[in-house]
Amino acid sequence: MLAENLKAVQKKIKEACQRSGRSAEDVTLVAVSKTKPNEMIEELYAAGHRDFGENYIQELRAKHEALPKDIRWHMIGHLQRNKVKYIAEYITMIHSVDTFELAQTIEKEAAKHDRVIPVLIEVNVAGEDTKYGVRPEDAEALIERISHLPHVRVSGLMTSAPYVENPEEDRIYFRNLRNLSVDIEDKKLDNVTVGALSMGMSNDYEIAVEEGSTMVRVGTSIFGERDYSKK
Repeated sequence: MLAENLKAVQKKIKEACQRSGRSAEDVTLVAVSKTKPNEMIEELYAAGHRDFGENYIQELRAKHEALPKDIRWHMIGHLQRNKVKYIAEYITMIHSVDTFELAQTIEKEAAKHDRVIPVLIEVNVAGEDTKYGVRPEDAEALIERISHLPHVRVSGLMTSAPYVENPEEDRIYFRNLRNLSVDIEDKKLDNVTVGALSMGMSNDYEIAVEEGSTMVRVGTSIFGERDYSKK
């Protein structure tokens, strides 16, 4: 069942890439496994999937300890500075950096493990009060400051578009993030590449891929609806 859902999402990603003249290999599917039991992750693991995204540190820690060590874990939720130490040793990427203070903490904890941790800068493209993220006009200055931290590597941008009935309405936000990434890339900042664009979720990932997304964070379309009482 889950493997079939995974294949269906992969097929839609491939088709969206074909419509936009891209290769499906350019898009990483992050299966958002928050609130889902280990057994579900193991089922997708058996089907060959390795990239999983979590929102909550406590849950991420427990899953990392219990599940195969070659899983690539992505921290996609809001990250508190005092929790960075729990994931710095193994996290593949942190998608949700939106302050210099958080980046400084990641720097400190990454240095303890002699690692360089890839991060994405979370941008609140739609200007929603209920969401985290730096304002688009402040992203470049934040990235420039972070670029001087030797154990943190800015690898791209991330956004969460508004949830809408018609995903076409989110196209403008994905396009704007893509344009922002091009503008920042043109600055040629040291220690910075913004080629990664983490945008698109179950409701709108096909539109996001058409607009240049290189990482989609898909949960419901693979795992089904969530029971948040179990987080």
